[in-house]
Amino acid sequence: MKFYNREKELDLLIKADKLKSKKSIMTLLIGRRRVGKTTLALQNYSKEQTLYFFISKKSEQLLCEEFIGEIEDKLETKIFGKITKFETLFEYIIELGKTKSFNLVIDEFQEFLKINPSIYSSIQKLWDVNKDKTNIHFIACGSIYSLMKKIFENKKEALFGRCDFKIDLKPFKVPVLEEVLQDNKSYSKENLLDFYVLTGGMAKYIELFILNDSFTLENMIETIINPNSIFLEEGKNRLIEEFGKDYGTYFSILSLIASSKTSRSEIESILERNISGHLTRLENDYNVIKSIKPINAKVNSKTQKYEIVDNFLSFWFRFIYKNQSLIEAENFTKLKEIINRDISTFKGKFLEKLFIELLKKEEKYTTIGSYWERNHQNEIDIVAINSLEKKMLICEVKLQKKRLNYNELLLKSQKLIQEYKDYDIEYKLLSIENIDDYLI
Repeated sequence: MKFYNREKELDLLIKADKLKSKKSIMTLLIGRRRVGKTTLALQNYSKEQTLYFFISKKSEQLLCEEFIGEIEDKLETKIFGKITKFETLFEYIIELGKTKSFNLVIDEFQEFLKINPSIYSSIQKLWDVNKDKTNIHFIACGSIYSLMKKIFENKKEALFGRCDFKIDLKPFKVPVLEEVLQDNKSYSKENLLDFYVLTGGMAKYIELFILNDSFTLENMIETIINPNSIFLEEGKNRLIEEFGKDYGTYFSILSLIASSKTSRSEIESILERNISGHLTRLENDYNVIKSIKPINAKVNSKTQKYEIVDNFLSFWFRFIYKNQSLIEAENFTKLKEIINRDISTFKGKFLEKLFIELLKKEEKYTTIGSYWERNHQNEIDIVAINSLEKKMLICEVKLQKKRLNYNELLLKSQKLIQEYKDYDIEYKLLSIENIDDYLI
C-alpha cells in the first residue's frame, strides 16, 4: 500500500535521527492497534540501519535469541556466547552504539511487563549512563495506552521523563480517505462515508480493503463478513488483553453504547449495576470511549453521553459482537442481511462525525460540538462557535436531503441562541450531498 500522509510524524523522526549524531535519542510512539505505528517506525527516513525487535509472548531467552539474529544481520557483527537476559543484550547494543550509529525499534514495548518488568529499570540505568556517549535513536512503540502511560508517564516508573520525543499516532483524516478512494478510482460521496464508517481511518483496515478491492459498502461488508476474515475477531483481539478478566462487563457497556444507549443511566438500568468506574477507565485509561457534553454545558455538568472513539469498533460491537450466535452457527448470510437492514440508521451519526472533522479542518471555529437539553430534548447535530468573531454555525445533518427541516432546526435552537444574543447565527442543512463542499 502507498504510504499516505504522516508528514509531520516523519519530520519529527527525521529530526530525531539527525540529533542522534550528538547523543542518543529516545522516542515514544503510541497509538491504537492497526493505526500504522510499525509502518511509520520502519519508514526509510534514516541512512543508518534499523534494528526491529517485536516483543511477542515468548520467554526472555527465546526473545534474546531472536534479537541476536537481527543484530548480527543488520549491524554485521558477531555475538559470541549465550545471552539469556535482555539486560545483557541491551548492554551489548549500548556498547555497539559507542562506535556505530543506528536505530532501534522495540515494538509492543509494554509486553516486557509480563515477561520481566525489571527490564525497564535495566534500560533506564544503561540509558542514563550512556546516552551522551552513544548514537542510537531508540523508538519504543506500544499499543496498550494504559500500560504505555504507566511506563513512561508515571513518576514512580523507571522510564519516566526519559523520552525526548512523543508521537501519539492518530487514524487518517477524511481527506486522506478521499485520496485513497481517488487513487483506486472508487471515489463517490457515498463510498467516502462508508469507507469512513468501516475503517475509521485505521491504516490496517484500509490496507485490507485495498487488497480485496473493496470500496463500496456491499464489497466491504463481504470482506468483513466471511469465515476467514480477521475482522470477525477484531474487537476481542484488540481489547480483551487490555481489559483483563473483567472484559465481559466492558464489552457489555461498549455493545450498549454502539446500540445508541449512550448515557450512564441508560446503561446502568440495563446492566443493573454501577459502572462509573468502568466508564472512567474506558475513557481515561483505555481511550476507547469519550464523554460528550452539550456545547454550552458547564465544566461540572453531569449532562453527558458517551461514544466509542474508533468507528470500526463501534460497528463491531453493534453488529458482530451483538450477533455472535450467528457467527458461531456460520450463518453469515443472515448476519449480512441484518447489517444491510440496519446500516443506514447506524451511519447517520457518523455523517455528523465526518462533518465535524471537516469543519475542524477549516480552523475557523474555537469550539465544535453538539447540543441537547434535558432528557435529550431539542438535539442539534452540530454547533460550531467562533468566540473571537462572535459567530455561530448551527447544523442539522441527515443522510437524505429530503429529511432535513429548516424550521424545525430554528425551533430547536431557540434556547441555545439566547445565550449568544450578540452572535451572528448561521444555519445550515447538511446531507451526504454536501460532503464535496467541505473537501475542497
